[in-house]
Parts: sequence; C-alpha cells; structure tokens
Amino acid sequence: MRNILIELIYDGSGFHGWQKQNNARSVQEEVENALSRITGETVSVTGSSRTDAGVHALSYILNFYTNSEIPAEKFAPALSAQLNPQEIVAVRSEEVDGEFSARFSNDGKRYVYKIHNSRQRNPFLEKYSWYVPYVLDIEEMKKASKFFEGTHDFKGFMAVGGSQQTTVRTIRCCEVYQEGDEIFIEVEADAFLYNMVRIITGTLVYVGCGKISASDMSDIIQSGERERAGMTAPPQGLYLKKVILK
Repeated sequence: MRNILIELIYDGSGFHGWQKQNNARSVQEEVENALSRITGETVSVTGSSRTDAGVHALSYILNFYTNSEIPAEKFAPALSAQLNPQEIVAVRSEEVDGEFSARFSNDGKRYVYKIHNSRQRNPFLEKYSWYVPYVLDIEEMKKASKFFEGTHDFKGFMAVGGSQQTTVRTIRCCEVYQEGDEIFIEVEADAFLYNMVRIITGTLVYVGCGKISASDMSDIIQSGERERAGMTAPPQGLYLKKVILK
C-alpha cells in the first residue's frame, strides 16, 4: 500500500476539534469521508495533533494508506474539491515512506495564539482571537515568557483530562510580540500537554494586567500548582502554526 501525506489549513470554528466524535462534527471525519469518496476505499487517517473544539490550523499534517493509483500530488486538489473551502483546504500532498506517521514522525510543533487588545471589539476577529479590552504590559509579558523556555515539569500548566506518561516538556521558544492592536504569543516545544498553550497564554495575560509578577514566573512553574498559574485562554485564538517533521 502507498502512504500519502497531506497538509491542511482549517478553520476550527465549526468543528468539535480534530478527532472524530460520536455525536459531533470533526475535521477528521470530514477528511476521512472525502478521501473515501475519492479512493473508493474506507480511509482512516492519522493526524499530527488533537486540536480542541474551536482551535484552528495554519498547517496540519496527516497521513493515510491507500491502494489508489491516483498520483500523490493530485490528492490535495481532489480533497479540496470535496470539502467546503471556507473551512478546510488541502495545501499539498506527497507520497512518503511506509513507516511515516504524522503522529510519531515529527519533532515538535509550533502554536501561535492571537489576542485582540483594543477598547473596541471587532466582529471579524471574534472567532479568530481572544478579545482583551484592558491595557496589557507587553514588556512584562515578554520578560515572563522567557521563563517558560527550556526543559521543565509543566504539570501546573495542564488541564484535567490529559493522558501522558510524563509532564516534562521542552519549550524551545516562547515569544510575545505586538502588531497594531493584536498581540501574538508563539510557543514551540517537543510536545504539549492538554491545554498547555492556552494556560501559558492566560498566565501571560495575567502578567500583562498585573495579576501575576513576571519575577514570580520561575517559582510558579516549579511549584507545579495549577491554581498559581493564570486562566485557560479561550480556544478561538489558538492556531497550530507548524508541525516540525523529522
């Protein structure tokens, strides 16, 4: 059988996350149904990440096995033609080694979180960013973000419900920057815990509004206590930006 890699972009607003659900709409189910129609086979795809309900992807990697003789590069346009282009678009497709797995053959991921920081709401940003109306101290947020970099036990930055053997993760970079009235938080790591980026974001917003001091961040991380970190930021501002393939 052939192993096909496909890269997607998707708007998560109308989905209950990536993973297939019994009673809710998912990106995985939409893609599998479309590929099944294209190949005439029952297709099961492996995804690179389990994004939550409302979370978006600027670059999502999946793979699937098929006996179809369709040229590998034709799967992307064929898949896009089967899907709603306002929700999911297949960017590229290629044939890969039979051992490749979108889940296990990657060396980490990068997420970006978008905050709309303004006194005035914008209806065009409501589904794609977190609206924060009060002034945030960007410089303090930048200082605090650096404490997340490196290898730490992030059990205080994980929501209940995650399944993992260890809560130790290595964050390669955590950056905060501003463009106009939008604030961006980018985090790249070898792997992430459940809601980890959203809790880091909520914590940095608490720093920005003075609820948490940047100088306390190292102690908060080392404590492993969830209640000492900030709130869990809402899902609509989170985007999977890049899957780092091995």
